[in-house]
Amino acid sequence: MNINPARLQHFFEVSSELGKIGETGMCRPAHSALEKKMFEHAKGWMEAAGLTVRIDSFGNLIGRLAGKNPDAPILMTGSHLDTQPYGGRFDGIAGVLCAIEAVCTIAGQGIVPETSIDVIAFADEESWRFNKGLFGSRGILGKLEAGELQRKDKDGITREQALLDFGCDITRFKEDEYAPGSIRCFLELHIEQGPVLDQSNKPIGIVSGIAGPLLMSLQLKGMAGHAGSVPMPLRKDALVGAAKVVVAVNEIASQFAPAPTVGTVGTLNVFPASRNIIPETVSMTMEFRDIDMERRNTCERQLNEAIADITQTHNLSYELTVDTDIKSSYCADWIKDTIRASCMELGLDAPELVSGPFHDALVMSEACDYGMIFVRCKDGISHNPLEYASYEDLALGSEVLYQTILKIVG
Repeated sequence: MNINPARLQHFFEVSSELGKIGETGMCRPAHSALEKKMFEHAKGWMEAAGLTVRIDSFGNLIGRLAGKNPDAPILMTGSHLDTQPYGGRFDGIAGVLCAIEAVCTIAGQGIVPETSIDVIAFADEESWRFNKGLFGSRGILGKLEAGELQRKDKDGITREQALLDFGCDITRFKEDEYAPGSIRCFLELHIEQGPVLDQSNKPIGIVSGIAGPLLMSLQLKGMAGHAGSVPMPLRKDALVGAAKVVVAVNEIASQFAPAPTVGTVGTLNVFPASRNIIPETVSMTMEFRDIDMERRNTCERQLNEAIADITQTHNLSYELTVDTDIKSSYCADWIKDTIRASCMELGLDAPELVSGPFHDALVMSEACDYGMIFVRCKDGISHNPLEYASYEDLALGSEVLYQTILKIVG
């Protein structure tokens, strides 16, 4: 093994302390002081290996190992260092730390790649703080939308203010975009976040494609009233409507089983939230994901119809907005073949599997070819403090990434 497993384990041990909740949980919000502290550690590790490191105006951490041909399209690899509010130690983090280890190994061996390599920790992949994620990857491709900087977190802090507090210069967005054609390919290592590799006793998998996410927000508006005096037929109860929408999302996604279609209602906020008042307003978030866009579009259409029927039945008004809508994407065959060759050299039988969760790689697929390496996680648990990947499996993943990078630009 070329990479240094002990050094990689140290990277994870340092990361696991920054935002630690309980014994194994993590809460490291995007653009936060905790993330900035983690960036400082990662920056130091990369600089010690000879990489040039910067934080761009989007809040991305980028380390570059210069190649022989600085004008040639680069290889980019990485993931994200922000976590869910009740998350684990490996989601996203593994992709950054294993990339740092792989590229620092290349640099430490005195290898000068044919083209430059950028190791990147993308800003705000997770989306929960400002209810819209993949910010850093969309930012470098010039795909941010109007009004994004005015989005607020639960404390009323706008993304603009969070970026300024992080030390970013939001007037330089255009300068920090990567020009079309300047990225040859993107590689992302990630824990699987599912049970397939664990159940088949395979430490490494090769991703065939990523399901397309449709993330929506819905506000239902009724009328508040005394819980003891308003007759049932006269009520305009927003929570009753929301309950029926929750059931509708579940039933719509379930109709396609055993296809990998999934639907989830993740949050519900009830106003005025008094036990003696009929709920007047409910704000909720919903999503569908599928590798098959026709099925996912059917889900969207059926949900729109269900919401219209539910609100009419219960005399409610509503506002439905789409927060994220990204098409599914398949990994490049040539990159899958390269990853597979690296696995075979290490004696690994790596199966192909679809990623239900979305990743920054999905955004990057709009600009270049991409590939993903999955690392086994125990019982398929993720977005949970129980999330676990062994250091041995992570070292194997980093070695596969190292070998794959060299095959492409070595």
